[in-house]
Amino acid sequence: MQKLKNEGLNRMDVEQFRTSEKTPLIIVLDQVRSALNVGSVFRTADAFLVEQLYLCGITAVPPHKDILKSALGSTETVGWKYFEKTTDAVAELKKSGYKIIAVEQAVESISLQDFKVSEKEKIAVVFGHEVNGVDEAVLKLCDACVEVPQFGTKHSLNIAVCAGIVVWDIFVKFRKINT
Repeated sequence: MQKLKNEGLNRMDVEQFRTSEKTPLIIVLDQVRSALNVGSVFRTADAFLVEQLYLCGITAVPPHKDILKSALGSTETVGWKYFEKTTDAVAELKKSGYKIIAVEQAVESISLQDFKVSEKEKIAVVFGHEVNGVDEAVLKLCDACVEVPQFGTKHSLNIAVCAGIVVWDIFVKFRKINT
């Protein structure tokens, strides 16, 4: 076995990325306090051709040095918008026809593996603050809530890790229905 060199990875360049067909998915970061986590979510969004990131409240925005450190250039490919209030971001997404999905441990949450996507559906997933999760006011505006099953002693995942799991899962589900 031998590692591939960068040239062998057949990656898109920035222009190819910008013009490529995107996964009908927007990631909403609700009050995410760590800029390193934000940068990691940018990289995940790039990896799975996410349409855009909505950065809300205290969530840092590019060109913050810690975002750039972990994003490794993905702030140049993935589009983003800033909203002072996450509820405003959700309202805009609803007007544009997105189904809003909170990623949170909640009474009526659906286990991620049971979450279904439809080929005609556009989805926005909301990830919350590292300690407090998705704000209650935002949660009330969501159409559904998914939860990543966990089996150990801890009851949460780092937001960047959680985003990677959820976005990968949705990406795969969209690809299966569109092939």
